[in-house]
Amino acid sequence: MSTVDLEVSIGRLTLKNPVMVASGTFGYGSEYAGFVDVNAIGAVVTKGISIYPTDGNSAPRIVETPSGMLNAIGLQNPGFEVFEREKMPFLRKLRSKTIVNFFGSTVEEYAELAGRLDTVEGVDALEVNISCPNIKRGGLAFGADPQTAASVTRAVLRRTDKPVIVKLSPNVTDIVEIARAVADTGVDGITLINTLRGMAIDYRSGRALLGNVIGGLSGPAIRPVAVRAVYEVAQALDVSIIGCGGIVEWPDAVEFLRAGACALQVGSATFRKPSAAMEVLQGLEVFLKKAGHAMVGDLVSTVKVHGGGHP
Repeated sequence: MSTVDLEVSIGRLTLKNPVMVASGTFGYGSEYAGFVDVNAIGAVVTKGISIYPTDGNSAPRIVETPSGMLNAIGLQNPGFEVFEREKMPFLRKLRSKTIVNFFGSTVEEYAELAGRLDTVEGVDALEVNISCPNIKRGGLAFGADPQTAASVTRAVLRRTDKPVIVKLSPNVTDIVEIARAVADTGVDGITLINTLRGMAIDYRSGRALLGNVIGGLSGPAIRPVAVRAVYEVAQALDVSIIGCGGIVEWPDAVEFLRAGACALQVGSATFRKPSAAMEVLQGLEVFLKKAGHAMVGDLVSTVKVHGGGHP
């Protein structure tokens, strides 16, 4: 029996432990059920869904990079109806919570899908991906503008009683400004961060290695950026933060907690090792015991800085 209290709260959402798998890296849970104990973690965050099916981008979609990977999947998914009919039966059986990541191309689509998900049994919370192109604003990502980010979040909150988490893009000038606009709507939590925009070129042929040319960079290479974002937002705002970006082993998780995150998501590390999230959780618990902590919250926002803490 654990002597450490691993339970965490993200607004109205309570998890048995702080470790989740990030959207887009664990499918809909069933894909990994034959390899790991999916019930061990705090929550499964599903691959992003939209109202209607999307085919995603043209191949190649994934390129390995130093200390990371680029992906340009394009949010391929089967759409809401297939998700509810074919994916939710497995997720309902889990003892871990189910957080559904979703997206839209307009504010109205976000609101409509939030309303549909609100009625689905077994969905414990929603994670709003606002790093998608905003068709009505000429391709600007919803998450790149404070007013637009807040507008989407308010529209979602009006259509659901479930806990709502908003996942933010790091591809902005001031992530604290975006986070503040979202937090002021009364959202339950914020996930920091989504992928960084990147590109890779074959030096021999000159050809872009991704079919979409530009993709999202993830993996250990982006961890310092993610930790910085968590720290800055935690220092500025009173909001629950989920740290995400380059977590591979348990010391990475501790780093995010000390920066100000109350929970964590393990993402692309899962591709290399399906059990990555479970091993992060086990290592974190052992660390807490050895350090004499009674609860995981003891680590949150415990970073020690020299001087003012900013370069």
